[in-house]
Amino acid sequence: MKLRIVPTTLKQANKLVTNWHRHHHAVVGHRWSVGLQLGDKLVGAAIVGRPVAHMTPQYTVAEITRVVTDGSKNACSKLYGCVARICREMGFDRVQTSILATEPGTSLKAAGFKFSHITQGGDWNRPSRGGRRTDQPQGPKAVWIKEFRAAEESE
Repeated sequence: MKLRIVPTTLKQANKLVTNWHRHHHAVVGHRWSVGLQLGDKLVGAAIVGRPVAHMTPQYTVAEITRVVTDGSKNACSKLYGCVARICREMGFDRVQTSILATEPGTSLKAAGFKFSHITQGGDWNRPSRGGRRTDQPQGPKAVWIKEFRAAEESE
């Protein structure tokens, strides 16, 4: 059997996140999601949203907020690659994602993403603005990106 990209809803993708993700919970919203099937079984999903960092352009950059699989071989790479192709076709300048700084990024490398930088980590709450969730990893994250505009302009 072959891995196959399929449309999915946020509800379907979040169900997989709730069941399988090692350290993250379901997301509240998204721009769009895709699923991955092996035969008739949904074995993975990717959720794409707006960038969470305040200073990142909201309309030209897409952010992969969750990728989750049941461990099927090459599933993560297939999802990352699919999301990148869709983002390019939609006209985004860049797609990005963050993983724990301790994760190797093997699937991201396989999908053509480049390591950008390590964040400082921490939560989003400030004395003037609280109420953001803190029940997920707060440590440093590795940011990976795939640029489209710069690559097209140099062709």
